[in-house]
Amino acid sequence: MQKTETPLTFRLWTVDEYYLMAEAGILDPEERVELMEGQVIRMAAKGISHVIAGKQTQKLLENLLAQKVLVWTQDPIRLNNYSEPEPDIALVMPPLERYLDHHPIASEVYLIIEVADTTFRIDRDKKAKAYSRSGIADYCILDVVDRQLHVFREPSEAGYQNEIIFSETESISPLVFPDVSVIVSQMLPKNKALKERL
Repeated sequence: MQKTETPLTFRLWTVDEYYLMAEAGILDPEERVELMEGQVIRMAAKGISHVIAGKQTQKLLENLLAQKVLVWTQDPIRLNNYSEPEPDIALVMPPLERYLDHHPIASEVYLIIEVADTTFRIDRDKKAKAYSRSGIADYCILDVVDRQLHVFREPSEAGYQNEIIFSETESISPLVFPDVSVIVSQMLPKNKALKERL
């Protein structure tokens, strides 16, 4: 008789349970974590390039889009009952008073940008799938190592159907603001080699 093995299943945490864990002290208030598809994930430490790219991109988008959006930086976005990530940058619908009783939900998010130095694989695989399943129409990974912008569009349950990679010299427009153009290099720290020559 042939043995049959029961596949492992994982207990997924809901957003409400995630908050209860924090209130009960199971999650340390100083610990940087986020909930992604029912799993509590420890957020990676940020290198200097990551920090500079995040700040530059935030300032750039605030200057370009003025009153059209709110620029959320490492603040919670509630994708569904099992995911509440804190993306590096999210463009969400204004006004601020809209969020007095809830974190932005997927339908209130125009664009999400994750800045990647050591986290590219997680951002490209796990996070991209979660964002796609939640219907985030415009998702980008700003790769500060290879100095590229990966743009994901056409979300589906299986993942994004469209990925385009832009070099630092190319321009990109957010899906909902096609009249606004950004050169990828405007979001990146100055190239160290270039800096040394100046």
